[in-house]
Amino acid sequence: MSAEENTCPKCNSSYAYFDGTLWNCPECSHEWTATTETNDDAEAGPQFVDANGTPLQDGDTVTIVKALKVGKETIKSGTKVKNIRLLDEPVNGHDISCKVAGHGSMYLKCSVVKKA
Repeated sequence: MSAEENTCPKCNSSYAYFDGTLWNCPECSHEWTATTETNDDAEAGPQFVDANGTPLQDGDTVTIVKALKVGKETIKSGTKVKNIRLLDEPVNGHDISCKVAGHGSMYLKCSVVKKA
């Protein structure tokens, strides 16, 4: 085991340990595999994926995968949302800014949409 393998790529802690499948950092709770992640990957910024694991980009069209209660109304599953904007800084855990037809501007989570 080299010194690089047991150093956390996120916080540079030297207390990282291998649990048999992943490296774990007890200080920042970061998990990684020694062969796939480097310091450059940790600094690349947030990665946005939909409910199926498909990467999302600004301007994509998505479909809402489950009914969402918004105030007294409900946005039905299957509603298409065009021209989404991905947020660099999440707002209350929501990472998509968009306009939903009939409901106006709102924030959504990547976990409740799939790429159309």
